[in-house]
Amino acid sequence: MDLEQFDLAPVVADQPDPLLFATVSGAHLYGFPSRDSDVDLRGVHLLPVAELIGLTDPEETRTRMWDRDGVELDLVTHDLLKFVRLMLRPNGYVLEQLLSPLVVHTTDVHAELTALAPGVLTGRHAHHYRGFAKTQWKLWETTGELKPLLYTFRALLTGIHLMNSGRVLADLPQLLAEIPAPSFLPELIAAKAEAEHGTAAGLVPDSVAGDIAALHAALDFAQSGTALPEAPSARDALGDLVVRVRLQG
Repeated sequence: MDLEQFDLAPVVADQPDPLLFATVSGAHLYGFPSRDSDVDLRGVHLLPVAELIGLTDPEETRTRMWDRDGVELDLVTHDLLKFVRLMLRPNGYVLEQLLSPLVVHTTDVHAELTALAPGVLTGRHAHHYRGFAKTQWKLWETTGELKPLLYTFRALLTGIHLMNSGRVLADLPQLLAEIPAPSFLPELIAAKAEAEHGTAAGLVPDSVAGDIAALHAALDFAQSGTALPEAPSARDALGDLVVRVRLQG
């Protein structure tokens, strides 16, 4: 799926409340989309004050999946307050969405959130990537598909890079250029491009479990020596932003 040939602007215009940003996540962000990959859109919407203080529970999270012109779209957005609360947890997933270079829609608030993102990065984010990698590895063992195996490697390498550099980098080919990793990964990426749910039969060496274990050890070591703090420093600034944007909205 070539994003440049698919107009995503109507998706933004069709939302019931203003979107503060919308980006592309998933395999496109991770650098190994397939020709039949769906498009994972993630973002933040702004609920009006009336919905927050009324008797009806507000839609803090909205999820929608549909097909447009033969392409499967998956849209998930959070209200600003919920998204900021997620940012303040050791949740690398939401930070990848916020900092994604694949921007569909942006605003000044998006820019402010991006500027504050370094203030929520902590050494505890290693736990997120470690846990995500373990989940994907179990899925790979169950299905034998390339996708969860690449997700496993991507999560571990993103975590290592974050602990070492203090920067979130989600693109697997770029990570391979910066961090030592098994030499067979480019071949797996090329195979994944042919089919979203293709198998890894004949492509993965017997050493793969040891390779994953080595990257887990590398992540542990990187976390032990990281310069990232233990707790976020941007909590007050993010709280001020939520109040200001909500009152203006």
